[in-house]
Parts: sequence; structure tokens; C-alpha cells
Amino acid sequence: MAERMLQFVRLTQQTPDKRPATLRREDFQEIYDRFDPARASEQASRCSQCGVPFCSIHCPLNQHIPDWLKLTAEGRLQEAHEVNAATNTFPEICGRICPQDRLCEGNCVIEKGFDSVTIGAVERYINDTAWEKGWIKPPKPVRELDRSVGIIGAGPAGLAAAERLRSIGWQVHVYDRYDRAGGLMIYGIPGFKLEKEVVTRRTDLFREAGITFHLNVEVGRDVTMAELRERHDAVLIATGVYKARDVALPGAELGGVVPAMEFLTASNRKGLGDEVPDFDSGALNAAGKRVVVIGGGDTAMDCLRTSIRQGAASVTCLYRRDKANMPGSMREVANAEEEGVRFAWLSAPEAFEGADGNVTGVRAVRMHLGLPDATGRQQVEPLPGSSFKEPGDLVIKALGFDPEDLPGMFNEPALDVTRWGTLRVDHRTMMTNLPGVFAAGDIVRGASLVVWAIRDGRDVAAQIAAYAEAKAAVPQAAE
Repeated sequence: MAERMLQFVRLTQQTPDKRPATLRREDFQEIYDRFDPARASEQASRCSQCGVPFCSIHCPLNQHIPDWLKLTAEGRLQEAHEVNAATNTFPEICGRICPQDRLCEGNCVIEKGFDSVTIGAVERYINDTAWEKGWIKPPKPVRELDRSVGIIGAGPAGLAAAERLRSIGWQVHVYDRYDRAGGLMIYGIPGFKLEKEVVTRRTDLFREAGITFHLNVEVGRDVTMAELRERHDAVLIATGVYKARDVALPGAELGGVVPAMEFLTASNRKGLGDEVPDFDSGALNAAGKRVVVIGGGDTAMDCLRTSIRQGAASVTCLYRRDKANMPGSMREVANAEEEGVRFAWLSAPEAFEGADGNVTGVRAVRMHLGLPDATGRQQVEPLPGSSFKEPGDLVIKALGFDPEDLPGMFNEPALDVTRWGTLRVDHRTMMTNLPGVFAAGDIVRGASLVVWAIRDGRDVAAQIAAYAEAKAAVPQAAE
């Protein structure tokens, strides 16, 4: 069926229709419509089936993208799903939130004049169809093993490892300090990018498979690391990184200057129907306020677009570089601009100004791009005498995330960390300095993408299984 492919010379790139900005800014529903079958098949047929698929190489999961695109073009959707799911624990989630413009689609080898294949939207279509058709089943093993793992953290890395180990028969216990499984996918990412039912249907499937969740359990408070090591054959730390990276500026203590994750978590909890006193009181609610978001990554975009939906009077992004140097997805920047966000490029905060204990604005300075540094990225330098005030009643700091003090939190001082505060592991085995205790995801690599967390979770599951096999064969070999 080769004639079905290479249609990029005949068909233009098309993405699913977007809801109009005037409508989507009023709610937290996903903004993209779903492909209809004919459109999905057409867009999949644009793939050139190249010999060296750069889309796969630049996907952290090294998915067999040309294969499932070809199957989709041929109408063999169940097979496309099986190929896709073989390398991805959460394909319906990656199809929604991955920055494809930086990864697979951004590295498509089709000549730029023809535009890349619409990979993410086709992946979402394949897997939403798979859920509707009942093709997705719990990962139940052929036989049960007398081995158990305790996984700390119910985010993408922990859940990916849980699914892999359960599928080969391990008894899997997931411990999380929050009241829902999903981590960042539940509490950090807004519904307009990832509706929560998409996450909960997957975690419900894991429960059906026999994975046991211990929620509202904090290691170091409700259970010790020593108890987990005694209880399980292996322990995986996959907590992610949630400590807000701060900026030491005058006025940081003013009311209304808040970290991004607190703001996003309050909004997501409200959307889930929880009681959120800080939201109801207005402390973490943008309604009627002049909002200023500091930062240029995907978390900043989430805060900006959430503020719009909460009914902010104005929403401004302060970013010290220009648009071309934004670390966030260009797709997200474009969506934010359409929805009414104003970007103050080449602007860096100098201080937070306030009155009566509350913030009234950000004093900022204009920047200009200088010479490249050792990484090739242009340095930024302030322009003398260019200070200005950006009025704001709510200032959100979206400057990234650092690891929390896990040895202190877990009351396990022997746990070794790097100078960045991430957990130190042997990168061949993904084991920490404590025998049988592994680590994966952001707590090892630093704040990164969900798709990288999935990759790390799948990889560490294989290492945990190999450790158990080695220990059973030669007990001292695994130490």
C-alpha cells in the first residue's frame, strides 16, 4: 500500500480545528477538536516513510512513528494503536501535551516548504479511538510473581514503571502524598491542555490491573524508607521536582506574589470539585486582577492561559529574552497570544512593589541580547536607564523547579544527592547508593517533560526486574 504514503506533495499540513479563542477562554475544556477518520488517514499519509526517521530519533520514547502513521493511513487503526502502545505507557496523554514542535514534528525530514506531518494529533486520534472501541485493557500478567516493589510518587515516571512491572507479574504498590494519582498530570497541567478524565481513566485501569495505590501517604511521616525497604524487594523514588525556583528580589514577601505550582494546583483542584480556601478567598484566583507572570517556559504559558480563563482584567508575561529564544512551545505561545495574553519581551524583574503589604506591580528593566555563551545561547544584558513598572495585583513566579531535600523529607540522611539536589544514581542501573533503592524521572534528571519521565519509568522498571533476577541467582551480585 505504498501508494497511500508520501502524500505531502499533494496534501497540505492540517491540524485539528481549534475552538475560537473567544469561546475557549471562557472554560477549561481542551481547545482542539478531534480528527475525523478521513482527516486522520489523510494527514498520516503525508509521512514520507524515510529510511532514517528523525521523528523517532528525537522522540524520547523512540516510538515507531512511521509504522503507526502508515497503519493509520491504511485504516488499520487497532494495529496502529498496538504499535504505538508498545513503546508508550500514556500515548493519549503525549498526543495532547508533548511539545511536538520541538520533538518529533520539529525534526520531520519533509522539506520545510511542505510542513511536517501532524504526528501528535494523529497519536491522540488513534488512542482516543482505542479507548472508545475497548481495545485498551488492564496490564494483567500471565503469571503472578512473588516480588513486590514500592514506588514513591504517582506521577508519569512512577506510573510508567508500575505498569511495566505489573505486566510481568510484580506486586506493585504506589505511595503518593496527594489524594489522587497522576502527579503533575492531575495537579500541574490545566484542563484546556489535558482534561483530567484522560488521566483518571488510565489510573483506574491500573487499579483494575492490581496495582495498589496508597494515597495521602508521605514518606518520612506516615512510613519510613526503612519500612518500605523491608516491605518490598525494591523501592523506586519517582517524586518529581516541585520546589519552586525563586528569585531573590526586594518585595518577594508581599501578598499576591505566588509560585506557579500553587496557583495551578489551586485552579486544578477547583476544577476537580475540591474545596480550595485560598482560591475562594481570592489569594490564588486571578478573577478581576492584573496578572503578571514571570518566566517563559511551558509552566508560564499554563499560568497565563489559566489566568485568562479565570477572568483576569489583564495578563502580561515578562520574559527576559525575545520570542525566538522562548523555552516554551511556540504552539503554546501562539495559543496564549490568541487568547489575549500580552508578552513583554526582553524584560526582567528588578523588584516587586507594593502597598499595605500587597503587591501593586513589578519594577522591570529592558534587556538586550548580547554575545553567545559557551552553549551558543545569546546572553542577556540590562539596558541602563530603562526601568519601568508593570502594574499587577497578582504576580506569578514561573521560573522552574528544583528538587526538595529528599534525605531530610524521608528522614534518610544516607541517601546521596548531587550538587543540584537531584538523587545520585548509577546511570547504568538507575540505582541509588542504597541497595535496592532506585530513582527515575525528574528527581534524577531535573525538571523536564512528561515524555522523558515516561521513558525513565519504563527504563527503570527493566533495571529493577534485572536486579531482582540477579539477586535471586546470586544474592551478593545485586548488592
